[in-house]
Amino acid sequence: MLQRRLSTLAVPALGLGCMGMSDLYGPGDDAESVATIRHALDQGVTLLDTADMYGPFTNERLVGRAIADRRDEVVLATKFGVERLPDGTLKGVNGRPDYVRSACDASLRRLGVDHIDLYYQHRIDPTVPIEETWGALSELVAAGKVRHLGISEAAPATVRRAHAVHPITAGQYEYSLFSRGIEDEHLPTLRELGIGLVAYAPMGRGLLTGTVTSTGQFPEGDVRRLAPRFQESSLLTNRALVERLRELAAAADATPAQLALAWLLYQGLDVVPIPGTRRRSHLDENLRACDVPLTDELARAVTEAIPAGAVVGERYDAARMATLNL
Repeated sequence: MLQRRLSTLAVPALGLGCMGMSDLYGPGDDAESVATIRHALDQGVTLLDTADMYGPFTNERLVGRAIADRRDEVVLATKFGVERLPDGTLKGVNGRPDYVRSACDASLRRLGVDHIDLYYQHRIDPTVPIEETWGALSELVAAGKVRHLGISEAAPATVRRAHAVHPITAGQYEYSLFSRGIEDEHLPTLRELGIGLVAYAPMGRGLLTGTVTSTGQFPEGDVRRLAPRFQESSLLTNRALVERLRELAAAADATPAQLALAWLLYQGLDVVPIPGTRRRSHLDENLRACDVPLTDELARAVTEAIPAGAVVGERYDAARMATLNL
């Protein structure tokens, strides 16, 4: 697997998003998920991304089981800041220093490790000065519980304030052909400060695979049932955009999803997509994106086929959009 850098942290060109193995996309299969994580490590996909709120809590335990005898191979990333009760009830966003410390200790226990390689603030608490949250995070680094710090879905001004307290290694944002909002301000800010970009939902939560035909195909509990860009009123336009991508992908002997991932990899050596999957077969399909022959001409054609802002519908429902610090 080709290597890239998130600031000073070496990582593979593609990581593995583990959220959907446990939550938000309907029922999972723990045995296949564990096998997928271990297969990922076999293929050199060593950056694993989870969070305490996925499940809640169960995804960290799943990842912990999968890597129990292979900890030294893994760049382990998890997150705090979106507080949920064990029954799944959302309490809200929490950035208080005492919560930062307790959340980290709880994640370490669930993962069964003595340190976290990359610890993200998942969402920004508007009631707590970012300097207070990051002061507590800096203490975790000093204590050896965390090696690197990250921030997710944060405004450029917030990134600058946090980075002044302790260097940020990675910013995690939704970034794909269907989510381009970070290109104007966020990405230039990260690059100015030497911060890497981890791109989550790089295939538009499945839209860019070309397999989504109706919201009705999603199981109960799948958050895409509520997402505006997956509603029938939006899908007609969005599926037409994917068909443009499919035509370009066919010429490159690739699938739409592989070309979408290859386009992201083309955006810079500081960009690391973390496509999520529950299945080994899908992981192998994603990895073939690294071999797509993406020329400058093809990259321009892809960008022109799906211009920024062309997708119809927000990426989250209104409640989730309200948690973003953009």
